[in-house]
Amino acid sequence: MAIFKIRKITDPYLPSNSIAIDQVFSILRTHFPTVKEEKINEILEQMKDPLKYKFSSNLFVAEDGKSNVKGFAILFYMPDKNFFYLDYIAVKPGKISSGVGGAIYERLREEAQMHKSIGIFMECLPDDEKLCNDKSEIKQNKARLAFYERYGARPIIGTKYETNVNPDDDCPPYLVFDDLGNDIRLSSADAKKIIRAILERKYPTYCPEDYIKMIISSIQDDPIKLREFKYIVKERPVEIREAVKDEIALIINDKHDIHHVKEVGYIESPIRISSIYKEITKLNAFKTRPSRGYPDKYITQVHNPKYVNYFKTVCDKLAPGKSIYPYVFPVRNATRPPKDYTVLAGYYCIDTFTPINKNAYLAARSGVNCALTGAELLLEGYHSAYALIRPPGHHAERDVFGGFCYFNNGAIAANFLSKYGKVAILDIDYHHGNGQQQIFYNRKDVYTVSIHGNPSFAYPYFSGFPDEKGEDEGEGFNLNYPLKEALTGEEYLSYLKKAIQVIKGFNPAYLIISLGFDPAKGDPTGTWSLTATDFKNNGVELGKLPFPILFVQEGGYKNRTLGVNARNFFDGYLSSRILKKNR
Repeated sequence: MAIFKIRKITDPYLPSNSIAIDQVFSILRTHFPTVKEEKINEILEQMKDPLKYKFSSNLFVAEDGKSNVKGFAILFYMPDKNFFYLDYIAVKPGKISSGVGGAIYERLREEAQMHKSIGIFMECLPDDEKLCNDKSEIKQNKARLAFYERYGARPIIGTKYETNVNPDDDCPPYLVFDDLGNDIRLSSADAKKIIRAILERKYPTYCPEDYIKMIISSIQDDPIKLREFKYIVKERPVEIREAVKDEIALIINDKHDIHHVKEVGYIESPIRISSIYKEITKLNAFKTRPSRGYPDKYITQVHNPKYVNYFKTVCDKLAPGKSIYPYVFPVRNATRPPKDYTVLAGYYCIDTFTPINKNAYLAARSGVNCALTGAELLLEGYHSAYALIRPPGHHAERDVFGGFCYFNNGAIAANFLSKYGKVAILDIDYHHGNGQQQIFYNRKDVYTVSIHGNPSFAYPYFSGFPDEKGEDEGEGFNLNYPLKEALTGEEYLSYLKKAIQVIKGFNPAYLIISLGFDPAKGDPTGTWSLTATDFKNNGVELGKLPFPILFVQEGGYKNRTLGVNARNFFDGYLSSRILKKNR
């Protein structure tokens, strides 16, 4: 069975997206040879300028592991009327019953569900021979209408929609409506508004006003009627699959516990993961997904290959149970690193309390795979994913490790997703996300935001000041909120709301949240006093965001309350996300 993923393209000009779009156009020309080139070129304009066309144009592509496009769909969203219109859906010619078409359409339905929309409308050529002089396409038209019937979508009847605009036209289309399984009784008034919007916006120069008025005036049924099932022998289609929006993909680093520094005072321990997992599973909202393997190139695109090689090599050399800590820092002559690997630790580290041991590389490398898996699941249609991993990562910069962090999981995932659209990183750990800031400081495609304790008293001390706003192309795309030493949950929430507004203005295709629970009251690494209720309120605000979100676990070291705080955070997040089926 062929494996493929379905992803939504929001920025057509990124190299990886433009390659996919070229393949989409090739498939489109094959399936729709009568479509003019100017119409194909207009697809890009529709994606770029939604205000001009009065709808947003969304492209979904199904790709295999080698980025070969197997099928696509173009879906319009008209927010003022809250409905979707399916413009094109097609699969690459080849094997029949590949499942690509069905998978793409199910993904479109999930998108429509996520927006709590009325449903999806589309035009389908008729299966009535009386409407077509050319009978050659009738068999294919029947197959297409039978396909949509599986989802409950059927033609609207009792109107003159299937009337030719010009006398020379043939096979006027039906207007088909998919109510997403919600048994919507669409009123005549709503139907008239929707149909007018379709005809005016999709055919701005083709359908004259007299024709549009004729179609609108023919809508008499209230509510409108759909044709009886013709190809599916049942009252309603099979049960509609729940949108993955309300299901959080959970990817756990199953190798995290091999990295266990059993030394007094070392608080980054394996119990952190089990504490969180035990509590969040009570919500029955997480679907555990296996971690996938990814090549080292995704790490070395973010971290210096020399550091990666050193980290891997030194861990392999160490005896089990032995740790080395940096103790010499070559600030005077960084161009000539020492050769002794125990001394070299200080060349690649920013502090004296982050050890290297036998299994540190293996645990950190496994965490990277988890974060990348979560990122790829967003591409495949999940709205939310949670990489529950340790060791954490947000203090790791391009060339150095520190703060218990070896690989910057969130930054690696952000760089991976940046090939498919703009990315924002929101760091809500108590400590500054210096790693993401340093890695993306010169880039404008990844916006980094951090809410943290002021570096005048909080680790890592040397970064996180408000005047650090990015450089070169990245100027204005880094934002720090360094906050006072004693802070209440209400005060924190006010800054979180400010950060959210900034991110909404940036309008990323994907959002990564570096999720730390160390703002909690009594956390040994922090000074703030957030309670379980505060974390729930934070989750509520983040749940209102429309962007696909990858949560990447960072800090949080008060194990007695860690899991409860995590559960409350996600409970709040889900309370804003869950669909209301009964409208």
